[in-house]
Amino acid sequence: MTTVPSPLWWSLTVLFWVLAGIVFYTFLGYPAALLVLSRLRPRHVRRGTGTPLVSIVTAARNEASCIRATIENKLSLDYPEDRREIIVISDASDDGTDEIVREFADQGVRLVRQNERGGKSAALNLGLEIAKGEIIVFSDANSIYERSALRELVRAFEDPSVGYVTGKMVYTHPDGSIVGEGCSAYMRYENRLREWETKVGSIVGVDGGVDAMRRGLYQPLRPDQLPDFVVPLHVTRAGYRVIYEPAAVLREATTTKPTDEYRMRVRVALRALWALRDEPDLLNPFRFGVFSWQLFSHKVLRYGAFAPLLLLLVVNGILTVQPGIYRFLFWIQAAGYGAGGLGFLLSGRGSVPGLLSLPYYFILIQVASCHAVLKLLAGQTIVVWNPRTG
Repeated sequence: MTTVPSPLWWSLTVLFWVLAGIVFYTFLGYPAALLVLSRLRPRHVRRGTGTPLVSIVTAARNEASCIRATIENKLSLDYPEDRREIIVISDASDDGTDEIVREFADQGVRLVRQNERGGKSAALNLGLEIAKGEIIVFSDANSIYERSALRELVRAFEDPSVGYVTGKMVYTHPDGSIVGEGCSAYMRYENRLREWETKVGSIVGVDGGVDAMRRGLYQPLRPDQLPDFVVPLHVTRAGYRVIYEPAAVLREATTTKPTDEYRMRVRVALRALWALRDEPDLLNPFRFGVFSWQLFSHKVLRYGAFAPLLLLLVVNGILTVQPGIYRFLFWIQAAGYGAGGLGFLLSGRGSVPGLLSLPYYFILIQVASCHAVLKLLAGQTIVVWNPRTG
């Protein structure tokens, strides 16, 4: 005799497919929609060959291990010396960072010291007070640019609609670490989204290590705000485009320790969530049109993806009481999470197969986002932190 499914069964199946739809849209549907829009009505960027006065601003906290290489890299860029200045803001460094920066004073490098730790946002506010450039370039203390990166960044400002430009971050991981492999794959995915978002209008979120903006658009930040997210939002609010320039390349070493990468992901997610909480009107499509859709899809759904992913696994597990497609889908999920768990077990033992790094890093990001949401609900903020080690 055929058993008629109960109302509970039908409710669970509907919930399963709703959750599956949310997950699919977040990671695949949104990119697919961007791709279609970018081809149907692409917005182009006019680029020039001018050399506006540029201020390269770097906030540094105990970066003695890498600050010398970073300064030497900026001094060697293909850009006229009389059209750029380099400013390093030391966030109360006590490891010799300041002394290294002072060695380059005769080459025009300026050191500004923040005597009490105030974090990156406060340091950038201080640096912008003395910056002379009409274009501000933000560089991290461990950011190594390709020689042409600065020229490529500023070319897009020939277009009056452009207010902010971010380059292409390429993570290097010579030791083959699991975090490095996963992090690199994540950035390839993000960079492709940025290509399509640029053609649609503006991108949502930047890297912060290879970025440029019009000086007149900068607004001082609160110490707890995330510059890499909040500043581009301010530029968009002012009516300018935020675009991605893949020809401006930054190379940066990934972390080799899962704990370092996890802390960084929690910190970035938490500060981004606070920014979304502070400026909810940017999610109003009647005011900001397509950008509101992009912001909701790329950030809100992405940071909250851990919830439908977890519920999907639980609901799918319940539905396995009946043989068929739900058992098959459950074992696919279980295999993915199992591969991520195996990656975790192997993460402290050196190089592991790259195939495991992808599910591992995906899970790391979801757990970090969940942790960040809990911190947000508890009212916690982050202002200062120690440098991420590569």
